[in-house]
Amino acid sequence: MGELDPLMKAKLIVETALELKAELPIALDMRKLTAFADFFVILTGRSDRQVRSIADTIIQTLKARDEEPLGVEGLDDGKWVLIDCNDAIVHVFDPDTRIKYDLERLWRDAPRIDLGIPGVDPNPEREREQGLDADLEQGGEADADGGDELRSGEGEVGDPAA
Repeated sequence: MGELDPLMKAKLIVETALELKAELPIALDMRKLTAFADFFVILTGRSDRQVRSIADTIIQTLKARDEEPLGVEGLDDGKWVLIDCNDAIVHVFDPDTRIKYDLERLWRDAPRIDLGIPGVDPNPEREREQGLDADLEQGGEADADGGDELRSGEGEVGDPAA
């Protein structure tokens, strides 16, 4: 295994994803909340093909640095790919799945990390909330509780969140 500093690994992951036009990157500092990872990196791809491409490229970039991931889940489906990079856990979502599972809210006690990447807001919820407001203005609908409701059939075996 390589010796890449966990924070630098998170930055490398986000920079790699941004090269493939990943959206709304967030890095969460998990060190005080869990023993299984130092950081979570949460990213969005616009389609299942883009989600898979982002995940594949992150995996290849890490392997090239002798930082081969310990495990990968969800790559075939392309809705939510989880990459276990030992001290960093990467979640690459399609937009609907990211909203559905809302890891940012689930882990809201985790501090956001500013990775020092120009143009990347460590708190991109403002953009997402503005997008939701625009959808509502155009006649879209949202759940009264903001879409956080778990519907029957969700969280089945095979989901990374299960």
